[in-house]
Amino acid sequence: MNSMTYLFTPFKYRDYRLAWIGFFISQIGSEMMMVAVNWQIYLMTGSPFSLGIIGAARFLPMLFLSLFAGLVADMVNRKKLIFTAQLVLIFSSVCLTYLTFTHQLRPVVIYLLIALNSGALAFASPARQSLLPHLVPRKHFMQAVSLNSLMWQTAVILGPTISGFLIAFLGVEYIYLISIFAFISVNISMILMRALPLQAEKAQFSLRSIREGIGFVKRTPILWSSMLLDFFATFFASSMTLMPIFAKDILKVGPQGLGFLYAAPSVGGVLAGLIFSFFHRVGRQGKILLVSVCVYGVATIIFGFSQIYILSLLCLVIAGAGDMVSSVIRNTIRHMITPDHIRGRMVSINMIFYLGGPQLGEVEAGVAATLLGTPWSVVLGGVGTIAITLIMAKTVPSLLNYNNHNEME
Repeated sequence: MNSMTYLFTPFKYRDYRLAWIGFFISQIGSEMMMVAVNWQIYLMTGSPFSLGIIGAARFLPMLFLSLFAGLVADMVNRKKLIFTAQLVLIFSSVCLTYLTFTHQLRPVVIYLLIALNSGALAFASPARQSLLPHLVPRKHFMQAVSLNSLMWQTAVILGPTISGFLIAFLGVEYIYLISIFAFISVNISMILMRALPLQAEKAQFSLRSIREGIGFVKRTPILWSSMLLDFFATFFASSMTLMPIFAKDILKVGPQGLGFLYAAPSVGGVLAGLIFSFFHRVGRQGKILLVSVCVYGVATIIFGFSQIYILSLLCLVIAGAGDMVSSVIRNTIRHMITPDHIRGRMVSINMIFYLGGPQLGEVEAGVAATLLGTPWSVVLGGVGTIAITLIMAKTVPSLLNYNNHNEME
């Protein structure tokens, strides 16, 4: 079996195909919506700080709901939980569409609807990720993780690119309209999928159950160390929220160029994912993880200094490649060592880190851009990313020396 065939093996399984297609279409709609929201907010306010508030609106619901949401994902039917969360996303898209068409939309309403979306995703994310091990055999799980990462990266390429052109020629209201139908695709997939096997041990609704999930992560160094690395790296290097400023004021490429800037990291992610798939066995995963995060930081620094559009795109492609490699390694480790009955809680704890980092980082980036200027905000973020990676390599040797998905400390 050649490498490319090996990568696509999970598509042989019907329910995995259904879930992948539904989430792919939904993710394209979500990425289109976020580009539209960022562009609309910046046009309304002209303030980098207003873009930072979007990060806060996305993060705070995650912060307050994630542990509870992970527990719920270990208690209830995960397909039904995903279905319900998608209905909330559909509702918010309907509101954005109507209010934009009728010229009644205000920044505060956008922030509230983004917060509502974030609350829904807080419940959907643990359920989605806990679904995956039931859709493919264990031996094909890394390929399924890679395909999911490629799906997400491809959606981030297509969504912003489509969104940029549609904003330029039609307006943001049509982006919101399209997102309604994109979010419906997941519900169709959930209806068509077979019933999931019941969890062997269903969690009880109690603080003890939440503490059980936290305790599992605390007892597993490779889990909490990789989560911390993920958080700090994305916190310091969250330049994506400042893309409207780069597109409009620094690189002067407009909304069409904005779409390509948003998509460039995912181009790198897709390329890295395809290259990564040629290696059936990968050794020294810990070192690869740390190096890939450092590559991400260096590319971010050069992007911050760049005033040349092509160079900026290249830096974002390289940053996306580094992020993709580290993401596949982290996610495979986490799911393979976590029992199914506690997987939702593990994912919810991880969600605080991997979503909290970039979304709090958006707030930090907005504030830093206001005080220091946009380019220096991004450059210092890249420096911070490299610094925290070196600190983690020194203080958590189990992360640096990790070399086997089957042997955990």
